[in-house]
Amino acid sequence: MSSIDKKELEKFEKISHNWWNKDGEFSILHRINPIRLEYIIEKITSHYNDISKLEILDVGCGGGLIATPLAAQDFNVTAIDALQSNIETATAYAKENGVKINYLQSTIEELQSDKLYDAVICLEVIEHVENVQQFILNLVKHIKPNGMAIISTINRTKKAYVLGIIVAEYVLGWVPKNTHDYSKFLKPSEIYEMLTDTDIEIKELKGLVYDPAKNEWKLSDDIDVNYFMCLGRKSICHPAT
Repeated sequence: MSSIDKKELEKFEKISHNWWNKDGEFSILHRINPIRLEYIIEKITSHYNDISKLEILDVGCGGGLIATPLAAQDFNVTAIDALQSNIETATAYAKENGVKINYLQSTIEELQSDKLYDAVICLEVIEHVENVQQFILNLVKHIKPNGMAIISTINRTKKAYVLGIIVAEYVLGWVPKNTHDYSKFLKPSEIYEMLTDTDIEIKELKGLVYDPAKNEWKLSDDIDVNYFMCLGRKSICHPAT
């Protein structure tokens, strides 16, 4: 069962050359990228005593905004994306900056099924896929027994509709119009239900909010719009803090 939404692919194909343009269509991702990286690194380093040989999988890597900086910090990163044009952009940027990373054009369904990773990352992707439950189940299949996963997406709330679509797309123009489909936003409780028959559970939820007074993004306990979710094995993974 494929997770590919062809309309979504066509949409991102048109702007795949522009991932590293900080003033382009992905400008908002550049603005939140430092805090995304900070959160991911903090979660990984607090979970593992030794990070020297960790293998990380970034699913739906786009142009490599997360994968390349992680690889630059000596993590062993494999990053996949369904779009070949995204992989070409990501590979070129990594090469230009001397970063060693394994970029692959692949969907999560096509990835080698028995290959497991210490951490699986999937940011701002699940709101763009089809068959989302199967997609999430395929993600967690690649977590090592003592591994973890970090995903981020948008909550399906009235607040998220107003801020994530009306304001972000039509008022402020932070992202192109029609980037998001409200019906594809996911409540954390829905992801919880999708994982019921697995040995994976939610270890932490953390919101990402914009503070207009300071013109900055920050982590928060408010998960009404953007949120991170840290996943781990029920019997093994460290408890959420």
